[in-house]
Amino acid sequence: MKVTFSEGDIIVNPHEMVVRLNNTSRVTMQAETDALTLIGGVNVISAVGSGMKWSIKLDNAEQLEILAQELGIAIEFY
Repeated sequence: MKVTFSEGDIIVNPHEMVVRLNNTSRVTMQAETDALTLIGGVNVISAVGSGMKWSIKLDNAEQLEILAQELGIAIEFY
């Protein structure tokens, strides 16, 4: 599934997520589902594991909910 947000596109399946940013350097970030945390309230995706650490803010809670459903993981609230 593909979700478009203001900074680029997120391609997601039950096993992994790829974020492609629409900036001049065309940054691509990838993470397996086990390394992801979806943070509600602030609409952030966080990826930590195997030497990687990145996070990105989405435009709204609806995008985060779509990703949670596709990945099969819960949204966490802190």
